[in-house]
Amino acid sequence: MNRTNLWRLGLTAMAISLALAACAQPTAEPTAVPAQPTAVPPLPTAVPAEPTAAPVELLVWADELRSPVINELGNQFGADFGVTIVVQQMGFGDIRDQLAVAGPAGEGPDIIIGAHDWLGQLVVNGLVAPLDLGGKENLFLDAALTAFTYDGQLYGMPYATENVAFFCNPDLVDTPPATWDDVTALAEKLEADSGGTVTAWTIQTNDPYHYFPVMTAFGGYVFGLTPEGYDSGNVGLDSEGAIAAATWLQGMAEAGHLKPDVNYDVMHAQFEGGQVACIGTGPWALEAIRSSGVNYTINPYPSGPAGPGQPFLGVQGFMVSAFSENQLLAQTVLTEIFATQEFMQAMYDADPRPPAFLAVRDAIDDPDLAAFAAAGAQGLPMPAIPQMASVWESWGNAEQLVITLQLPGPEAFSDAAEQVRTLIKQ
Repeated sequence: MNRTNLWRLGLTAMAISLALAACAQPTAEPTAVPAQPTAVPPLPTAVPAEPTAAPVELLVWADELRSPVINELGNQFGADFGVTIVVQQMGFGDIRDQLAVAGPAGEGPDIIIGAHDWLGQLVVNGLVAPLDLGGKENLFLDAALTAFTYDGQLYGMPYATENVAFFCNPDLVDTPPATWDDVTALAEKLEADSGGTVTAWTIQTNDPYHYFPVMTAFGGYVFGLTPEGYDSGNVGLDSEGAIAAATWLQGMAEAGHLKPDVNYDVMHAQFEGGQVACIGTGPWALEAIRSSGVNYTINPYPSGPAGPGQPFLGVQGFMVSAFSENQLLAQTVLTEIFATQEFMQAMYDADPRPPAFLAVRDAIDDPDLAAFAAAGAQGLPMPAIPQMASVWESWGNAEQLVITLQLPGPEAFSDAAEQVRTLIKQ
């Protein structure tokens, strides 16, 4: 409900009030009958209290970190709109599945907090409603809005982003590598200087999520991205850029610059122990890296022939339930209460991660989080289409086959692309 409709609701209540008051006034006595004297003047007629429209309640499902902010500021501002915001705390990972159960039964929320990569399931199953930001799109990071767009329609208002970045140890490398060719050259130098005990970069052996910035730097992609969203009919794992990236990866493995059987713990142990100069990881690793005492810088990913490496962007935001009886009012709450600098700053303070709201994003006071935001400035939203579920296994296996030298890069990624196309058709 926009402001105009809210004002109309108030005017209606006022009209009812005036009508009731008018009915309560005494009518004039007939002139032919004289008024009878009374010893005691009559008591004044009681005027009924003006009725007030009951505040409309909106139910919001949110996790424990964000619930206090939504409850406090939401109701502080909501009083101006005659809205009471009721927050029900729920585990973040439970919100999507619970909406599918409670929504159709009429017991679900009006607004949920959630991740953009839920859209495939939520939209296909008719669980969330389209959203109109009312001209406030310019207040948000473009890529974050793209993340919440499905089949050309916006379904969520973003508030935070998340992406990986390129960590480097300044004790091992003065200047972070600017290109992936620089990474190769750095590996050769460090291995020569250390007798093979230190190298430039490592990655988990089966880790397509962190491999994506390598692939995009060479021009590779997973699905073609259009103004309407991702096109599942355009699989890019065997695109020219993806094959070029796979060839580079194969060269790194053949030269011994990449070792197989590296998992998350091994990768971080090598970086924190000074055996590798650079790794790609996310803000979830900050506490462990800081605690290790290793020196580090957080940087954008190196570039390749196609430009800067672009990491996947994960986005969190607010969505309106398709089962809400107050969808327009819920949308107004998002655009008029939540889409404000005060509210978005409080959300950031409660759970620091790069904001999608530009005024808060540009004012980040934590240098590490500011560096993550810079690394993700050109990030691409992770595809939220259901067909993405058919990608991960084949894509990760292709990376592993190349690093372990079981298949040449072009062959491994061509096979993976065909596997994905076959799975999508099923």
